[in-house]
Amino acid sequence: MRSTLEATWYKSSYSGGSGGDCLEVAVEGTVVPVRDSKNPHGPKLLFRADAWTVFVSDLKASPAYK
Repeated sequence: MRSTLEATWYKSSYSGGSGGDCLEVAVEGTVVPVRDSKNPHGPKLLFRADAWTVFVSDLKASPAYK
């Protein structure tokens, strides 16, 4: 895995343009690092790629997502 400093970070398409409370994710092979967009040099959470996929699928299936 590359350093998270070298990673290509993506912000959700649901994030507003105001730069508020946003999460960013990077795809790094078998892990998915997640960070706070307001603090890019701060701590990151690392998820296994398969766990992240299940998490996102569950979110999309929830009534709150629709």
